[in-house]
Amino acid sequence: MNDSKLAGKLKAQIKRFSTRLTQDLTKPQRRFITEMLYGIQASKDVKVSNISRSLNELIPLIKTENRLCRNLSSFDFSCYLNEKLGEQAGQVLTDDVVLAVDLGDICKPFAKKMEHLALVYDGSKGKVRKGYCLCQIVAAHPHSDHIVPVYGELFSTEAEGFLSQNITLRKAIFSAWETSHRSGIVAIDRGGDRREILVPLLDRGVRFVIRMRGDRKVLLNGKELISMSKVAEACLLDTQRAVTISRNERLKTFNLRVGFVPIRLRERPDQWVNLVVIEGFGERPVLLLTNVSVAARDSFGSWILEIYLTRWKCEETYRFLKQSYQLEDVRVRGYYALKNIYALVNLVMFFLCVVIGSRQKMRMVYTSLCEQARRFFEVGPFYHYALADGIYRLLFRNRTGLLPQKVTIPKYQLVLNL
Repeated sequence: MNDSKLAGKLKAQIKRFSTRLTQDLTKPQRRFITEMLYGIQASKDVKVSNISRSLNELIPLIKTENRLCRNLSSFDFSCYLNEKLGEQAGQVLTDDVVLAVDLGDICKPFAKKMEHLALVYDGSKGKVRKGYCLCQIVAAHPHSDHIVPVYGELFSTEAEGFLSQNITLRKAIFSAWETSHRSGIVAIDRGGDRREILVPLLDRGVRFVIRMRGDRKVLLNGKELISMSKVAEACLLDTQRAVTISRNERLKTFNLRVGFVPIRLRERPDQWVNLVVIEGFGERPVLLLTNVSVAARDSFGSWILEIYLTRWKCEETYRFLKQSYQLEDVRVRGYYALKNIYALVNLVMFFLCVVIGSRQKMRMVYTSLCEQARRFFEVGPFYHYALADGIYRLLFRNRTGLLPQKVTIPKYQLVLNL
């Protein structure tokens, strides 16, 4: 497939995808979202100046940039895009899909004029810096490399009308759970070990796997209160499992021992849950609390371990968005614009994962785009880097932009009739 034909197919898919998302919007809004979805991929950037250059319009560049900035800051359409993203994701999700929940951040340590800057914890630097919080949920199956973005929201604790991080997290989890037709299994790291998150999940009947800190008191024998760490010490680890994990581009094998014990929480003493204990990752055992039925799988402990390891794909999604699309280099200053850009980047991620990456009829386009990336070695399991590079190399060389430009030839107005 030659480059011009491949570029035409890719543009047609972007327009078709945007049309499905923006049917309820006005014509200028539909055009704007289509241009942003195209521009982010064609420039591999979220800076509005580079997005404007990729559109290649036959007008001054500053006019294109002003139009995009005006539309970005006009109103907050991130909730609308998240709703549409959930509708699209619900069409491809299957039973027992893992909904990996993670709280991330965008750090802007040198920013001064950006609206509603707040203090966030930068996990990579290990310190508190200025920036914004992210709530990301992706769906994946433990035995598949395909991921599906389900929900993504940028928020600030200093914004007007902000209530709490727990309310924001609960809203995201319940939205993703409804998207999965109430069959998804929510997987959360240590941040989910809060009464404000744990109790509502139990009350709504949401299946979950949450990593615990170990200091929570539980009911072991009906009335005895004991910490989870003490329960883990007495747990029988009767299952052995070898797991190979990629860390810092190196494969490392862990020999694990897994076991579980039924317990009851003080907050809900009438409901039985299971504490899964995993030894072998480090000095301290990993404690996973779950309400998934024991009869769901033969080797229950190993199944819960697979669910938790699937949650790590959410962290890889953050790394991909920050590296491939320069997410932390965003330059807009308005709060609405920031929220809208992050929602648009999530749509780009969905386009790569589902529209191009997993549909059988797009297999030829997917193969051609991976060839455009010019990798020395074969494309790895997380193929999204190669796919993003291939789209960038293809569209960056394209001079017509998203829409063919019509060149108007001026007519002669002064004609002498002789």
